[in-house]
Amino acid sequence: MALQYQLKEGSYHLYDMSTPASVVTGEHRLRLKTDNVAIAFNVSTGMLHEHGSPSRIHSWATTARRRLRAAGSLDSANDIVVVSGPLPVDEINKCLRITGYCRRMFSRLATLPHGKLVTRVRPAH
Repeated sequence: MALQYQLKEGSYHLYDMSTPASVVTGEHRLRLKTDNVAIAFNVSTGMLHEHGSPSRIHSWATTARRRLRAAGSLDSANDIVVVSGPLPVDEINKCLRITGYCRRMFSRLATLPHGKLVTRVRPAH
C-alpha cells in the first residue's frame, strides 16, 4: 500500500495511491481526513510505527509503552516518541517513504515551518 498525505482546504487527507484513481474525481481512495497528523516512531532509529489522527496515535503509543514496560523493556518503551500537529506534508510523506527519516525530521522539528502555512505571492507594483 502506497500512502500519501495531501493538504486540502486546511485538512490532511491520506490517500491510498495503490488504488486506481476515480474516473469521476481523479482522486485515489481516501483513507483518512484529519485536522492534524501524529507520527509515532523510535527516536533512536527513526523507525516509523504508526501515523494518523493524533488521538488514535497517542492512544496507541500509551498502550505500546505500557505493554513494553510490563514486559520489562523500559528502554524500548522510552524510545517511542509521538510528534503531532500541523506538520509540513512533504516531511510527513518522507517519513512514510524513507526508512529512518522520522529521526532526521525530529532533529529539525524546531525549525520546520508550520504545516498549514500558505505563502502568498504579492503582486509586483
